[in-house]
Parts: sequence; structure tokens; C-alpha cells
Amino acid sequence: MSPKGTKINKKLGRNTFVNQVLGLFISNPFGGYNFRQASGQLGITDKASRELVRHILEELCEAGEIVEAKRGKFKRNPEKFKEVVKGNTVEGIVDMKQTGKAYVTSPDSPEDIFIAAGNTNRALNGDKVSVLLFPQRRGRKPEGQVREVLERAKRQYVGIINITGNHVFLTPDDVTIPVDFILDQGKLKGAKNGDKVIIILTEWPERSKNPFGEVTDVLGKPGENEVEMNSILANYNYPMSFSKAAEAEAAGIREVILPEEIAARKDFREVWTITIDPLDAKDFDDALSLKKLPDGKWEVGVHIADVSHYVKPGSSIDKEAYERGTSVYLVDRTFPMLPEKLSNHVCSLRPFEEKLCFSAVFKLNDKAEVLEEWFGKTVIKSDRRYTYEEVQAMIEGGEGDYKQELMILNGLALKMRKDRFGLGAINFRSKEVKFKLDENGKPVEAYIKEQKEANWLVEDFMLLANRKVAERVGKRKGTAAVKTFVYRIHDSPNPEKLGIFAEFVRKLGYSIKTSSRKQLSESFNKLFNDVAGKGEENMIETIAIRTMAKAIYSTKNIGHYGLAFPYYTHFTSPIRRYPDLMVHRLLEMYLQGKPSVKQEVYEEYCKHSSDMEKNAVEAERASVKYKQAEFFMDKVGQQFTGLISGVSKWGIYVELDINKGEGMVPLRSLADDSYYLDEDNYKVIGTRYGREFRLGDAVKVIVRHIDLPRKQMDFEFVDDEETGVGNFKNRTHSGRNAKRKYF
Repeated sequence: MSPKGTKINKKLGRNTFVNQVLGLFISNPFGGYNFRQASGQLGITDKASRELVRHILEELCEAGEIVEAKRGKFKRNPEKFKEVVKGNTVEGIVDMKQTGKAYVTSPDSPEDIFIAAGNTNRALNGDKVSVLLFPQRRGRKPEGQVREVLERAKRQYVGIINITGNHVFLTPDDVTIPVDFILDQGKLKGAKNGDKVIIILTEWPERSKNPFGEVTDVLGKPGENEVEMNSILANYNYPMSFSKAAEAEAAGIREVILPEEIAARKDFREVWTITIDPLDAKDFDDALSLKKLPDGKWEVGVHIADVSHYVKPGSSIDKEAYERGTSVYLVDRTFPMLPEKLSNHVCSLRPFEEKLCFSAVFKLNDKAEVLEEWFGKTVIKSDRRYTYEEVQAMIEGGEGDYKQELMILNGLALKMRKDRFGLGAINFRSKEVKFKLDENGKPVEAYIKEQKEANWLVEDFMLLANRKVAERVGKRKGTAAVKTFVYRIHDSPNPEKLGIFAEFVRKLGYSIKTSSRKQLSESFNKLFNDVAGKGEENMIETIAIRTMAKAIYSTKNIGHYGLAFPYYTHFTSPIRRYPDLMVHRLLEMYLQGKPSVKQEVYEEYCKHSSDMEKNAVEAERASVKYKQAEFFMDKVGQQFTGLISGVSKWGIYVELDINKGEGMVPLRSLADDSYYLDEDNYKVIGTRYGREFRLGDAVKVIVRHIDLPRKQMDFEFVDDEETGVGNFKNRTHSGRNAKRKYF
């Protein structure tokens, strides 16, 4: 391409220049240019060369390579790129950014495809689209243009009504929706200016810059707890109530267990059985039993609520449970997958009540090795409901009910855990941000809840049941074909992402070995131990999880990489996860010798379940982010400590110690210097004084502004000579003149 400001030398050859001009239209076949715009794109500013461009456009038009869309403005001839389009079109899912640009992930492209803001062609975040790939330039990422929206991710959107004269707009809550919706003033359902509402997308004409929508529900005034929690659910397409048909079915379910039903099941009512759950749990879907056998071995039962006994395929309850896919746990409430009568009463394994279960029962030796296994329908009666805190206190030396039995279970769990990590499981640790709320749902205290041995005790036995159920169906037996089943799969990490992560931690003083699966798992576990209690702990663990592939549901078993299990499923939570309900139904069918179900049908069920799980996780995170921001509403101007959790050309992200809430220090607020981003080393550096802000640095900030509807916080660094963070306006010029990227 011709350098900016340089005349085109005719000795270079007219064909070369013609190809440059034509290449502009080939790389952007839907764009239109007049000779001035085309010259600007090619970096041409002198009058003679621009005139040459004008003549070339006319000749290309005569040759049929381009067409005159309107007077003096040309675009690529559609007939000329039909074949190119056919061979260079892929389908994928849009990941829209706040700026309007997007990336499309496609199974047909090894890398995400960049879509400029002007090339998104009415696509919105999450939509399935067809993308025309542009000719890829050496050293550049794939780039393209959305040709067509094939499938909308959703029709329902949430936002705030803006009424100005005769014009009504909706500004979406979701920052990944970069456009406002135009609304019909006569169809607002009584909504007033400033109200938060739910709308559906009705149309988006080709020539319109904005989509059109219609109000379906008025939620109320922004900032009210009920309004905000419901808006989060609606934003992720999750229904806020059950249909009358589903509620009627639930009301008609018999709570008393008939004697003939008990007689048809294995009876565990006299075996010591307990549940261990969070303090605020109401749906107890798993229980553990323990019995010492005459030969000195241990019988451990993993008893799971028999939801499939009550929820039949094709019923109204089943249809709505499938649509939801999972229960959603927001900060202050649970939106269950099943009506409350089932989730909290009939199916919940409450203490001292007879309950129907689907159980996995194991005979274990003192090494926690499985000697025998049995799967089938049971009836139980729980002797005690424990909280994790109660069991943890006993593990740490305290006294309590049935301590001896609990310590036996914990000892067996410890041995299973050790074996699992020895086989290459990765010890990802999870921390939850929890809040204490007042009577109006406002957060008055925030704290971090970490998993401890009591949690792991339960988890290890659930993992055992899930693994053994998957093996029971999925392992080939002789020459018989393996029947279709629902697996929880986790692919191996992308080598490129893994390499980036390894380089990232190396620059922070740690190392990751990636040459083999065993080395990788050992490196991850060592890394997590090394960073425990350090400032960068949460940041490294979060990025490590993002580096790994996402676990999903599928009928095509590839094993679970993170757990190091060749066979794995979800069997243990049918009250709150629809895939577990499918697993119960399939396992019962196959234990009875029934034929395999159709794989293509269940693969579609798996895809839907994975999508709904993703929505639920994002909704839960959104509720946490909202409460994190709300917690600081009355703390504007106050000072807090935190860690630098990210750097960008816009600002420096800081995660606060107090509740892990993340906000940004805009670079424009750093008045002492001009700053540039050192992307390779994850830091921002001052041009004159060399002041550095590095990922993981401990900092002090002042809360400056809270945008609650968008769940965003702005901070400002505190001038602090001790930590070296701040504006420091009186520093002298250092004379630094390194090669750098400026903002």
C-alpha cells in the first residue's frame, strides 16, 4: 500500500495500483466508497493520486468488478464474490463488546474472528451468525463481516425507558448490547420515563441503525432490590414463575409414600444416614449412609432424591424444568428448577422423614478402594441434618453428634482425594463472595466463603457416585454397543491459551510445565499451593480457570480432563440440574435392559442444558456484581485496599480485598504523567517518570463513582509514598525514551 502523503509513481505499474484499489472492495464487499473515501482508506492524500483513484473506480465499474450503488459511490459487484463467499463463510456465535466490536467463535475457525463495529450487520451478543471471512493478511488475526443473523440468542431484553418528546427508547442493562431499542409510545403498558422494563425484539429493518421493541412487563423503579433481581433473571431469559399447569401438577403430587412403593425398593431406613449442606439450604438432594459390614469392610450409600419418580417425561413440570435447565442461585434468593412443593418438600431429603431415592451403594475397604457396587431405587430416613460448619468444627477437633461415623467418612474421603490427585486431577479451589443483607435486601456486610474439608468430604463421595454411574453405562462390555448416555465432559486445554498462561505466571515468578498431562496437573496444583495466601492468589486461580476448557454436557464421551476421569456424569443433583434427571431416567431404563435412546435427540438436550447452565452462572455473577457495587454506594470517598487485577488502554482494574468487587481507575485520572500499556509484561508505565502499575500489585484506592444499573465502579489511586502508588505530581522528568505503545 502506498505510504501516506506519497505520490503514486507510475513506474510501479498501473496494475499494482488497480489491485490495491480492487483489494479494498474485496476485503470489505458490503462497504461502499467514493473516490475520496477509497483514497483515505489507502492512505492517499495528494490531489493527483486521488484523481487516479477516481478513474480506476470508473474503469473497475465498466469492467463489472464493482457497481455504482449511488451516484459516485461504489461497492463490490455481488456476482463477483458469490463463489468467494461460498468458500469463505463460516457460522459461529457472537461475543459482542461494549464498544460495538465483536468476536465470533466458530468450530470452523481455529481462532476467534474479529468483527469491526461497522460490520456486525444487526447482530447482537450471543446470536448465531454467518460470517464472511476477509482475505487474511500475514501476521493478522482472522477478520470478517456478519452476512446474516441465523438465530437470535434471545428476544427478551431488559433496560430503562427513556421518553423524550415523541421518541421512546430502551437503554439495555446489558453493556454488551451497544444499541438502544426504539419503542412504540402507544405500547408501553403504563411504563413511565425511567422505569425498568422487559421488552421483546419485534424487528430490525435493514436500513435502521436501531432495533424495534415492544414492552411486555414493567418491573418498576431501578435500584429497588426486587426490581434488580428480577431484571437479572429476565436478562438471561429465565422465567420468574411457574405456569398454572405446572403448579397444579405439583399440588396434586401425593406426599405419603405407599407401602407397595417401599416394598419395591431396597430399604435403608434403619441404616445411619445424614445430609450435609449449607446453612441456608432447603433442597437437600443428596445423603450419605454408613454401615460396617461383618467382614470389617464399609458400606457407603450415596442416596439421591428420586425426582424421576415424581416428574414424568412430557408433564408440564418436566417441560418447564427442561426449559430452565437448572436452578439459579442469586445473592438473596433461589429460583428453583422445580416447583417449591417438590424442591423443598416432597423430594428434599429432610431429617426424620421417609424419602424415595435413587442410590449408588459401594463396598469399600480401609484404603477406600471400591470392592463392590450397586445401583437402584431405595427408601431412606435421614438421622441428622448437618451444616458444613458443624462438620468442619468436628474435623478440627470439636465434639458433636455421630462424630465417630463422620470421621470414618472423612477418612475414606481423604484417601479417595489423595488417589484422585495422584492420577492427575487438578485441585481448582473455589471461593464465594457472600453478603449479609438487611430487611430490604441491601448488603450491610461482605465476606469470602472458602471450601474446607467438610465440603470436600461430601464432594468426594458425589464424585465417586458420578464416576461409577458413568462407568456403569459407558464402559464397553464385550461386543455389546455402548448405549447413549449423558456425560459431563471436560476437554484438554487449548495449547495456545496454555502457553500464554505459562508465560503470564513466569513473569510473576512462577512456572508451569506443559510437556505432559501429569506434569501439567502437578504444576497447576503446586502453583495453587505456592500462591495460597498471597496477593495474587485469586487473580492467578481465576485466570487459570479461564485458561481451561469449559465443562459441558454431551453424549459423546471424551472424559473429564480436570478430574482425570475417563468416565464422568452428573447424577447427584436432580432437584436443581436437569441433566441429572435425564441421567436417572436413562440409568433406570438401562438397568431394566431397555434399548438405547437416540443419540441425536439427547445431544440436543445436552446442548440446551449446557447453554442454560452458562446463563445461570452469568446471572449469579451478575447478582454478585450488583451487590458488590451496591455495597459501596454509601462508601463513595472512602479508602480501600486491593490488587491490580487487569490493565488495558482505558484504565487499571483493581479488585478490592473487602469483597472482591472490581472497579477501574481510568487512565485519564492519573494526572502526573502520560501512560502506555506494556502488554507483554502486564503493566502500565509512565512516559516521563517510569511509574509502573503491574498486575498483582497491592494498591490503595478511593471509591469515586458507582454506576449501579451497569454494576460498574470507578476508583482513584491514593497518593501513598509508602507503597509507591499515586499521582506524585512533583516528580522530576526522568528522560525515559523507550519504544512504547501510547494511549
